[in-house]
Amino acid sequence: MGGMFRSEEMALCQLFIQPEAAYLSVSELGETGTVQFRDLNGDVNYFQRKFVNEVRRCDELERKLRYIEAEVRKDGVPIPDNLTELPRAPNPREIINLEAHLEKTENDIQELSQNGVNLKSNYLELTEFQHVLEKSQVFFSEVPKVVQQLLFVAPNKIYKTAFVAFFQGEQLKTRIKKVCIGFRASLYDCPTSQAKRQEKLKAVRTQLADLNLVLNQTQDHRQRVLHNVAKELPNWSIMVRKMKAIYHTMNLFNMDVSKKCLIGECWVPIADLGTVQNCLTEGSQQCGNSIPSFLNVIHTDENPPTFNRTNKFTRGFQNLIDAYGVASYREANPALYTIITFPFLFGVMFGDAGHGLILTLFGTAMVLREKKIIAQKSDNEIWNLFFGGRYIILLMGLFSIYSGFIYNDIFAKSVNIFGSSWRATYTTHDVIYNKTLDLLPEAKAKHYLQKPYPLGIDPVWALAHNKIVFQNSFKMKLSIIFGVVHMIFGVCVNVVNIMYFKKYSSFFLEFLPQLFFLIFLFFYMTALMFIKWILYNASSDDIGRRPGCAPSVLITFINMMLFKNAIVPEGCSQYMFEGQDILQKVLLFSAVACVPVMLFGKPLFIVCSKKIKTSGKSYSNGSASQDIELQPQELQNTGASNDAAGGHGHNEDSFGELMIHQSIHTIEYVLSTVSHTASYLRLWALSLAHSQLSEVLWNRVLRIGLGAGEDQYQNSIILFFTFAVWAFFTIVILVMMEGLSAFLHTLRLHWVEFMTKFYEGLGYPFQPFYFKSILDAEDAEE
Repeated sequence: MGGMFRSEEMALCQLFIQPEAAYLSVSELGETGTVQFRDLNGDVNYFQRKFVNEVRRCDELERKLRYIEAEVRKDGVPIPDNLTELPRAPNPREIINLEAHLEKTENDIQELSQNGVNLKSNYLELTEFQHVLEKSQVFFSEVPKVVQQLLFVAPNKIYKTAFVAFFQGEQLKTRIKKVCIGFRASLYDCPTSQAKRQEKLKAVRTQLADLNLVLNQTQDHRQRVLHNVAKELPNWSIMVRKMKAIYHTMNLFNMDVSKKCLIGECWVPIADLGTVQNCLTEGSQQCGNSIPSFLNVIHTDENPPTFNRTNKFTRGFQNLIDAYGVASYREANPALYTIITFPFLFGVMFGDAGHGLILTLFGTAMVLREKKIIAQKSDNEIWNLFFGGRYIILLMGLFSIYSGFIYNDIFAKSVNIFGSSWRATYTTHDVIYNKTLDLLPEAKAKHYLQKPYPLGIDPVWALAHNKIVFQNSFKMKLSIIFGVVHMIFGVCVNVVNIMYFKKYSSFFLEFLPQLFFLIFLFFYMTALMFIKWILYNASSDDIGRRPGCAPSVLITFINMMLFKNAIVPEGCSQYMFEGQDILQKVLLFSAVACVPVMLFGKPLFIVCSKKIKTSGKSYSNGSASQDIELQPQELQNTGASNDAAGGHGHNEDSFGELMIHQSIHTIEYVLSTVSHTASYLRLWALSLAHSQLSEVLWNRVLRIGLGAGEDQYQNSIILFFTFAVWAFFTIVILVMMEGLSAFLHTLRLHWVEFMTKFYEGLGYPFQPFYFKSILDAEDAEE
């Protein structure tokens, strides 16, 4: 899990491999998937590269395999697709044997196919001749007789008609033959005498019986050959594809004629340098080469690829982040925090323990059966998306159950587990003749039980007419609190990047002003919510501390921004505590003071840094030693300036261009704090909409079956169908559609409101040479 904090350190390496060991060494590297090769022959035409002939050989082998596979599938022979272990790429000696074996197999199948075609053609001709001899009896015994129709059953149904043509003279004979040939009719010599026709018919029947026996034997032999081929076909296909990938990779290498070795360049995670060296050593040992291959780390200023090592649990969360943009090299990775924050915010919106249980069961089923599902290799894209996020779905379901218990919402119904804290003192007469009764929370009513509900919302709220009003206020405040905390955390994560990349100027000129601006305004607003919950209660002896005098947090915040006074009832105050008006002015002016720092701080620092560097160079005495000392310092200052300007090369830009860029950045941040805070209200909106839709579905559908009538038999039938309808709409609308909606809104909160506070996402992914990835990608394309 620690490897997800930021991408792994990468190194650019040179591989020096002897030509005899190159194939086996690259094969070993392809099995481990630890290197991403670079093309050193970018200016060379692909058809002029060294190993293009070997690639063509692999193409020819693939052609043969495609022909063999087509013949196998044509005969309906099953091909096993679940290999327990993938075969390794054949060594150069085995390649010759494989080529010879595939060529022999192809020739055998072609010969069997041609013999089968010839035998079937002969069988068809003899069958036609047999029918002609049989039907000709009618023409000669009962003249004139209508033409007879014949039906032959072959791979396809063939309808033919037997006819006899009577003519005189050779000229008519020639014309009739031309007409028959033009209509693709088969011509047979039919003996004129009855005895000869019977003798010929007997001979034809004997030939048909022998030919049928030969056909069956040929087909059995073909089936045996194809069954034996089908067992080896997956292994052959994988071996050839690995061979082709190896030669494609070797075409990226450069040939050093003087040193007589192949030179390749690749990106390697520093943690895997030992593995790469072992692969090179293993390749040299397998070919019996006494000269070892080795790698050399190159120091470069190029931007390395981003590689986050994941497992089956973290891969889904990392994919969510990479869909927005691959992290810049060594940038703080949001996926680590998303593992908790993403399902939590989803649960806040989904917020139903019953629906969360359905999601949990669905995710658990996919997790428990993941090995079988992976082995099936489904090509359904929607199903693969669900399966790829199985752990995300599982956590979303668990957090939805938790939020459902906090909201006390299970399929739109509340449960009284711990006993309600409300106690009614009304008599039976009051309850019957008063449609609405108030359960007042004042502590003066001694019969009320004064203790909070242990977990979540008191179930008595499910019976209250002002339930929606209460839930609106409660969930809206929670949304703002979670949103502000989430954004502050996003800003604080930026410290990780600042300290790692040594952009210390950004700590004072960017991070602190942004953090203080957010705290002085919006964190203060969330603090007012907690203060209001603590100071105002119905049991207070002070009338000014009763709920009726509690000022609105939103109105207080707006009046703070506009320097206005609120109109309050007599005996109440617009402020929650003494000195609040002074504190609000101090916070507001402090927040406004942060804006100029964000706006002018970085451009002025960059300009001053450039002047200092210039003055430092003017005092140089021109000695070589001092130039050597100044060079790394200048490089460091240049890097600091680049980092402070966001990596866009602003150290070379004019002050005006720097100001334009910084103005856009500052305005975007200041305005986004307002819009992003409001954006978190979707937590409240979707949660309220989900609970109301669930309640409507319960009251308008399932309640019909629960209170249908007095006949129990009739009630059970109605309840059966209404429950089916309720379950269907619950799964389709409340779980699938509402779940997808909450998922997308949660994704937006992370991509926009959270990650933009610290995440650049300007990197490119590490794509290693890995046989498994290559084979999976080719299978997906097929």
